[in-house]
Amino acid sequence: MAQRKRGKSLKNWQSNQPQPTQGKLRIVGGTFRGRQITYSGELVTRPMKDNIREALFNLVGGWVKGKAVFDLFAGTGVIGLESVSRGAVSATMVERHFPTVKIIEENIASLGENLNANVHASDTFFWVRQFAKLPPDQRPADPWMVFCCPPYDFFVQRTEDVVAMLECMIQLAPQNSIFIVESDKRFDHEQLPQSDAW
Repeated sequence: MAQRKRGKSLKNWQSNQPQPTQGKLRIVGGTFRGRQITYSGELVTRPMKDNIREALFNLVGGWVKGKAVFDLFAGTGVIGLESVSRGAVSATMVERHFPTVKIIEENIASLGENLNANVHASDTFFWVRQFAKLPPDQRPADPWMVFCCPPYDFFVQRTEDVVAMLECMIQLAPQNSIFIVESDKRFDHEQLPQSDAW
């Protein structure tokens, strides 16, 4: 009897919790400007608002054309898709939340059959270690643009992992590659690998 009550109580508690609702994001520049993509509404994805993304690409968008883009901790995948819209030769997105990966795949398909974009369902730290094991000819030869926007707590709780991952990607990247790292104020950017070059 007690177990049944606990089950009912848990069910009632779950039904009172806010449920994620799907939302829409707009691609703000390039070939797909104005096109909308879907995101899950899950708290594990932190969509960058249109105006913030526009400001970001106002800073770095001039260099994205011809780059192979990596969107680490991709979340909604909108950074990778925005990059392809603005002339990136490819976009590789890494996201560990499987329902979100499915939505990103649907968004890629909605933008065109020949879109050179893909998403990997994986923990980003693990994916980078596996990517580093690939022969050089299996990695993009074009200069890279790497976006790294993990959950901000990772900069505090997993500082060594974040720094090691970035160091690995920097060592692998071709000449003229660009790295963009988003963090909050708790992370000291002096801890970035080769910080004097940033």
